Amino acid sequence: MAYSLKSLFLAALSVLLLLFGGCTLVGGAMQSYRQNSTRTIEPDYLGLAGKSFAVVVTTERSIQAEHPSLIDYLTAQMTARLSDPNSVPVAGGFVPAAQVLKYVYGNPGWTAKPWADVAKELGGVERLVILEVTEFRLNDPGNQYLWEGLAAGTVSVIEADSILADEVAYYKAVAVKFPDKQGFGPNEMSAATVRTELARRLLDRASWLFYSHEEPYYPDY
Repeated sequence: MAYSLKSLFLAALSVLLLLFGGCTLVGGAMQSYRQNSTRTIEPDYLGLAGKSFAVVVTTERSIQAEHPSLIDYLTAQMTARLSDPNSVPVAGGFVPAAQVLKYVYGNPGWTAKPWADVAKELGGVERLVILEVTEFRLNDPGNQYLWEGLAAGTVSVIEADSILADEVAYYKAVAVKFPDKQGFGPNEMSAATVRTELARRLLDRASWLFYSHEEPYYPDY
């Protein structure tokens, strides 16, 4: 049977429309699924398993003066998360946050000491988890009318039982922002709300490095 050039063209066009239309539908369904679903993120550091540890938080004095409860909150919450056997591979023990804070506040020069010495003074722990908060602000400098919160820092691990006890064995920079949209000021939300959410998001990013967790495909932070 003979086919005209026009009929062959229309047939080819129909096949192309079917193929690419199907791809669009599949892609749209996948996009919709991801927008409303989460995925499992594996831990970045696995060296706490079977090891004793302590969490210490440090920041500049200006940040501590402006946000005096930040160190206490991060120390307590991160210690609680990393010592939870339902989240993290079971550690060989840990120093309670209250004991760490007593050491930190009772030894003003502790950050100048070798990390191996700090680990010994905290009971001879094998792992020292250090969260250094390098920035924690609620506004852009010079603009007190709109919230542009930013919290940033680094997470380090000292493996005090290794031959390089003073060397950083693991290092990761973390940063979060809040609010997610611009245009919010004190009339829409309080400074306490911004501060609390920034600290919570920073805690998430810092602690998630150590255990498997669920995150949205398109996270806000």
